[in-house]
Amino acid sequence: MGDVNSRMEGQVPFRMRTPRILTAFAMLLASAIPAAADAPKGPKAPTARDVAAAVQSFYEQVSGVEAAFFQTYYHRLYDRYDRSKGKVAFVKPGKMRWDYAQPNGKIIVSDGAKLLVFEPGGAGEVPQLFEREMKAESLPQAFSFLTGTGKLEDSFTFRLLDAAKQGYADGYVLELRPKEPSPQYDRILFYVLKHEGAPSGVVRRVLIVDAAGNRNRFDFSNLAWNPKVTDARFKFAPPAGTRRISN
Repeated sequence: MGDVNSRMEGQVPFRMRTPRILTAFAMLLASAIPAAADAPKGPKAPTARDVAAAVQSFYEQVSGVEAAFFQTYYHRLYDRYDRSKGKVAFVKPGKMRWDYAQPNGKIIVSDGAKLLVFEPGGAGEVPQLFEREMKAESLPQAFSFLTGTGKLEDSFTFRLLDAAKQGYADGYVLELRPKEPSPQYDRILFYVLKHEGAPSGVVRRVLIVDAAGNRNRFDFSNLAWNPKVTDARFKFAPPAGTRRISN
């Protein structure tokens, strides 16, 4: 018994050593698992202002753009869609020209000061040329970022919409609402391309919605930056016999 007692001296009973063993094992296990705070974080999702800033920044770096467009206009009152297509050019400062393909044939031209809208009319109809103030038309306002005539942040508030629900999962849908009420439109939507998980700043679609619920949508393709366009392209002389209307 003496030998047994001597062997027991200085040893901790098993029931007393168990908690220490478990504690040591827990510490070892914890050291092998990275702390949650050390886990790698993904890129921060851009805010509406981030997307707007990307658009502004991109188009400030180019002198202009040429593109093909497809326009879809929805008349809410008549529940009717009108579709047309053509080519468009924007050049800073404030110049733009829309040439509609036949059978439409409409031409919209701005030299930065006045906006001319030419309606050729149908067979037997007299062509008409409307001369308008730039501020009285929704197109210059909606595309001011392309013509270098305005800062988005000065004129609009921003909100990001659910891109998937808007049918544009490949990018961002930025809603712009005017800070000052406009009779020409209630809100504008920019459909902005995504590049490597961030907004590229390139706008591929613009949707203009007015207070009555009419929707004017422009889809752009074959974009060409910094086009070599002369000032002559932004001047227009209507054919003889055209009726001029100023408003």
